[in-house]
Amino acid sequence: MTTKIDSRHSEEAVYVYEAPLRLWHWLNALCIVLLCLTGYFIGSPLPTMSGEASDHYVMGYIRFIHFASAYLMTVGFLFRIYWAFAGNEHARQLVFPPFLQREFWRGVVHEMKWYAFMTKEPCKYVGHNPLAMVAMHIMLFWGSIFMIFTGFALYGEGTLAGSWANTMFSSWLIPLFGQSQDVHTWHHLGMWFIICFVIVHIYAAIREDVMSRQSMVSTMISGWRTFKDRGRADDE
Repeated sequence: MTTKIDSRHSEEAVYVYEAPLRLWHWLNALCIVLLCLTGYFIGSPLPTMSGEASDHYVMGYIRFIHFASAYLMTVGFLFRIYWAFAGNEHARQLVFPPFLQREFWRGVVHEMKWYAFMTKEPCKYVGHNPLAMVAMHIMLFWGSIFMIFTGFALYGEGTLAGSWANTMFSSWLIPLFGQSQDVHTWHHLGMWFIICFVIVHIYAAIREDVMSRQSMVSTMISGWRTFKDRGRADDE
């Protein structure tokens, strides 16, 4: 990995996240916000309004935003899997974490201690730190697969037998869970797990920006990670 010295700020900088990955990150973030907001109201609908439903169509618009965001998120997720092969080594970390490396798990333990304030010595990683890789692999990779599959199973139930969503998802996934309401429940719980993950993710990114003196939030905008001192940077 090539590093450079930014003469304007006297900081070591490394180009980490390529433009397609950054674009996916922010589009995915937008989709998650829209899906969680609209998903909440789909699960807990607004009170009935007077007059004809067609005069308001509030829930219709909410469902449309939910479905459109789901399609966009799914296309973005498929692109993200492609970019794990087409992008640089850091693009592979979300999909293919080095789970078989002993040093990786030592890093996970260290990061757990670091976040629990049990050590004052941060390790600086050019890409994601090992604990972040584990969390994002579970939540953003497998979590996305779970939400996409269960979401399209519920969508296919509404489009009825013969539709592509019903054939590809509803026909086998709903019986696997037991019944439609079970899929609704698990899909709704998945939303709350994602909300909790997003809160922790934002906290961890800001915390690392401040405490480990390396850029986090701005890196996902510019692609460059800067190190504000000459601490150790481990390329995972």
